[in-house]
Amino acid sequence: MYALVRPLLFVLDPKAAHALGMAALAPLEHVGLLRAVARSMFAEPRERLVTRTMGLTFASPIGLAAGFDKNAMRARALAALGFGHVELGTVTAIGQEPNPAPNLFRLPADRALVNRLGFPNDGAEAVMRRLAARGGARAVGVPVGVSIGKSRRVPIDPLAPAIADYVASFRAAREEADFVVANVSSPNTKDLRVLQGAALARELLSALVHENESGRRVPLLVKVAPDLADAELEALLDVAKELGLAGVVATNTTIGRAGLVTAPARVEAAGAGGLSGPPLRARALDVVRLARAKLGREATIIGVGGIETADDVLTFMRAGANLVQMYTGFVYGGPLIASRLARDLDARLEGMGAAHLAELVDSLGRG
Repeated sequence: MYALVRPLLFVLDPKAAHALGMAALAPLEHVGLLRAVARSMFAEPRERLVTRTMGLTFASPIGLAAGFDKNAMRARALAALGFGHVELGTVTAIGQEPNPAPNLFRLPADRALVNRLGFPNDGAEAVMRRLAARGGARAVGVPVGVSIGKSRRVPIDPLAPAIADYVASFRAAREEADFVVANVSSPNTKDLRVLQGAALARELLSALVHENESGRRVPLLVKVAPDLADAELEALLDVAKELGLAGVVATNTTIGRAGLVTAPARVEAAGAGGLSGPPLRARALDVVRLARAKLGREATIIGVGGIETADDVLTFMRAGANLVQMYTGFVYGGPLIASRLARDLDARLEGMGAAHLAELVDSLGRG
């Protein structure tokens, strides 16, 4: 059905199509009976897929990445469609508008997106109040992550204001989130990626770890860029391990454009911003493998980048991921893709004679 609707949606500007999709999810978000029916149809429990990590239980390893629901508008609806977790945001301490339009582009030949939105959101406290008013993570029904980033108007040099900005977002997020992700890797906020350097990352993440110890404690992860050289990535992972972070999200979008089949003129017209979708997959897998080797067996690794099929999920698991997330695949695959992938993944495991996803992953020697 979505294959018939998608060409009509893709006639619209991406921002308008997203707004239409969010509007279509409103009844599911606000009517409990509809959510219950949807859950029974699209979020069927599958014992083979249950994943336990970070002290949390995920009915499916397939989650929705940050960026789709920046303001916690549709978390309950998205969970009802079959996602095993939902990561909201990215939120910032100071609410802010998107970067100047146009700021979101499709590359259909590559099933990819380019965005330079720049963390538009209502502000961390406002977004968390909205989530709380709707019953919090418990009402969503699946683990809820919240991605936090730096407010655009807060400088990085000196670093202290940026750290205070992240800490303010963290304080708000942890009151409702099941886990929090420090996003230091978006290419769409000026100078943000310098925070991935080991020295600056240690200062920032140390402050967040300290804050985490002073109140309600939640698993804290860091989201890394695919564009880091391996040596830079290893240095950042050393910091994450040293500070006892719960794990990493691998990866954010890429500023690279290599290997695209889209006409160069169209790529150039899209301009700067983060590229997501299948062109990112190979590097994301490399980063997952490196992170698993560096962080060991106990860390949680969430793989992100070009996931479209159950085979993609298995490939990320084999590389070392505990969980996976999708965003661009949701845009191109439609609202039922998480449910479909869970069904297909369950069937694949049954065909392999695996009683549980963990059994297959462990047999492949992760860590």
